[in-house]
Amino acid sequence: MELIVKRVVVGPLDTNSYVIFNSETGEGIIVDAGGDPHKILSVVARHDVEITGIYLTHGHFDHVLAIDDLRKDLNCRFYIHEKDKEILFQAPLDAESFLGLSIPKPPPPDGLIEEGDLIDIGGLKLRVLHTPGHTPGSICFVADGYIFTGDTLFAGSIGRTDLVGGDFGSLIDSILNKIFTLPDDYVVYPGHGPSTVLRVEKLTNPFVGEGGLFKI
Repeated sequence: MELIVKRVVVGPLDTNSYVIFNSETGEGIIVDAGGDPHKILSVVARHDVEITGIYLTHGHFDHVLAIDDLRKDLNCRFYIHEKDKEILFQAPLDAESFLGLSIPKPPPPDGLIEEGDLIDIGGLKLRVLHTPGHTPGSICFVADGYIFTGDTLFAGSIGRTDLVGGDFGSLIDSILNKIFTLPDDYVVYPGHGPSTVLRVEKLTNPFVGEGGLFKI
């Protein structure tokens, strides 16, 4: 029994949505719902996954565009950290401001998640790690051997902090003192771009790696 991870690149900013499911039970969740619900639903159907919830790493518009459609089609709930509710509700303003997109207001979350919560996927667990900086309520999801970092840490880069609610010092602290405390061989699944490995980021990330601008 293991967790299977399927990445789906969606939406106007090529956001990574992840369908994560238990290989034995077929139960699963979606991490981030950045748009193109038909693409995500296709992966769910192809692997016969029973989705039990949608979990957001943060509330920016490019991570929430498909929430309403997916909730209706999959009859599931969605969750976010309490400190990102305001970010979530201003998504239409952000989409209009940054890309000139007109999007509907996201629905209110069905539940809130916080540091230390465990998400059960057919007996396998994901642990919630609060990693503020990109947004006040940014979170990561940690499983045995990998971490979903949203827009906190990327392959060779870090999240931006010049948007409303961003805080550079908090972002660096979250990476160095939370994410980088995990084992070197953990795979990183970020909110945009390719996956990476913590060992690589600890060594070569130009911002937070050894010899980087904010070296460990």
